[in-house]
Amino acid sequence: MSDLAIRPAHEDDLPLIVALLADDMLGAAREDLGPPLPAGYHAAFAAIRADANQLLLVAEEEGEVVGTMQLTFLPGLSHKGAWRGQLEAVRVASARRGQGLGRQMVLWGIEECRRRGCAQMQLTSHNDRAEAHRFYRGLGFAQSHSGFKLKL
Repeated sequence: MSDLAIRPAHEDDLPLIVALLADDMLGAAREDLGPPLPAGYHAAFAAIRADANQLLLVAEEEGEVVGTMQLTFLPGLSHKGAWRGQLEAVRVASARRGQGLGRQMVLWGIEECRRRGCAQMQLTSHNDRAEAHRFYRGLGFAQSHSGFKLKL
């Protein structure tokens, strides 16, 4: 395993994060790398940073950002008032995939959810991401629900 450091993202990381989001088959069509980086990314970053129940993270190796992910902590009445951790936007730089970095990142996220008292962790993954589905099943996630989205 590598010496991976996971830390909260800084605004200076934003172009790298957007580049990671764009560096796959789905993100390439929906992200805009600029320059300049569209204002919506900066507004979203500010909202995430201002919310104590949000963590936008980067993974660094030898000072280089090699991954990103977002954790959202959701209170709920279901399951006796249990909190849930929502994992989103897990990305590892394409040149670094297959080296165990994503696994280290998600395991870090699982521990952070436990530390914050979450009873479970959940995520959604696009139906076209068969490799990602195998990855999450390998980490113990069960494909227990079907998700739905409505574009607004």
